[in-house]
Formats: sequence, structure tokens, C-alpha cells
Amino acid sequence: MPSPQSPEPSLPLVSDGSVATPPLRENIYTIPNLLTVSRILSCPVLGWSILHDDFFLATGLLVYAGLSDVADGYLARRFSMHSVLGTILDPAADKTLMTTLTVTLAMKGLLPISLASIIIGRDVLLSLSAFYIRYTSLPAPKTFARYWDFSIPSAEYNTFAQLALMCATTVTPILPTQYNLFVPEMQILVAVTTVWSGLSYVFSKDAVRIISETRKQPPPS
Repeated sequence: MPSPQSPEPSLPLVSDGSVATPPLRENIYTIPNLLTVSRILSCPVLGWSILHDDFFLATGLLVYAGLSDVADGYLARRFSMHSVLGTILDPAADKTLMTTLTVTLAMKGLLPISLASIIIGRDVLLSLSAFYIRYTSLPAPKTFARYWDFSIPSAEYNTFAQLALMCATTVTPILPTQYNLFVPEMQILVAVTTVWSGLSYVFSKDAVRIISETRKQPPPS
């Protein structure tokens, strides 16, 4: 005699009769996210070391930032530890690191004030754009609580070229004089690409990658 099968649990219905799907949530307490947070927390020490001419400590912190960035990316891919919070924390860590370097290096006279103003101005523009993009890409309902719920898909950015310039500028004071990292040429390149990328983010619909997930409704029975 065949054993009876337990009935499949039914999903709740909304007022129009369609199936209500549970809200998307994910585990945000992962090692990659912890590594990313550690990079953010190291930024005040990095800024202090630059202002006090301790460029060896600053370089060590930059090496840690680079290695931890590679490590959290590898762990997220290898062990499927991806999270939407990670897509927000990772560019936030890059921005925090870059802003710390930009401000402190400009204060020490190692970075032109004009270039620092362009970089900071671009980031302010992108930050304002990011809030708008998050609102428009957030799945309904658009409530205040869900707007600040970073386990819901949103958007991400990357500023590799600017970080490369800041790292080269930070390392230069401890290198022998015969080593040329082409910092002036990099400054010109970053100035041009910073303006270009800032405008492209604002005016090009394809410049920002929206991270979103949709659920397929089950076929009617």
C-alpha cells in the first residue's frame, strides 16, 4: 500500500488572488563582509599615518587593504558567500579608502588641491546619484525601512584608477629617488577620466550596473 504523501505547503494569497512571495533576505554575516568592514575601520589609522609622515605604516595598511580585497572576493566566489550588503560595503570601503588618501595626501602637499577637488566633487555627485538609483531600483513596496535594508538588491561602483594613483603617491616618499612611478602623468590621466566617468554615470543609462533579482510567479494550476 503506497504511503500517503504529505501535502505541499500552500503559499499565502494576496487580495487579488495571486500568490504572495516572501521578501528576499540573505545572510550578511560573512567573512568577506567582515574583511571589508576591517578595511573601512583601518582608514582612520591610514589617514593618521600619512599626516604624521609614517609612510611605512601607510604602505603596510595599503598592502593589507589590497590583500583583504582580493581575499574577500575569492571567498565570496569560492564558497558562495555573495551578499547584496557586500556589493554595497565593497565600493563603500574603496570610497572611504580613496577619500582618506585624497584628503590627507592633499593636506601633505603630495596631491594637487585641484585634483583632490575634482575627485571629491565627483564622489559627491555619484553619492547623490546612488541614492536616487537605489530608490528607483528598489522593489516595491518602497518603504523607509526597506530603503535602508541593505539585504535588498541595489547598485555598485568601482574607482580602481583613482585608488591606483593614491597608492602610488603614498608609496613614492619611501622609494629610492631613481624609481619613477609616473605620478604626474597619472594625475593628468586620473583628472581626465574622473571628469569623464562622473558625467557618464549621470548621463549614461548603461554606466551603472543595477543588481536586482526577480521571482517568477508559479504557473497557474
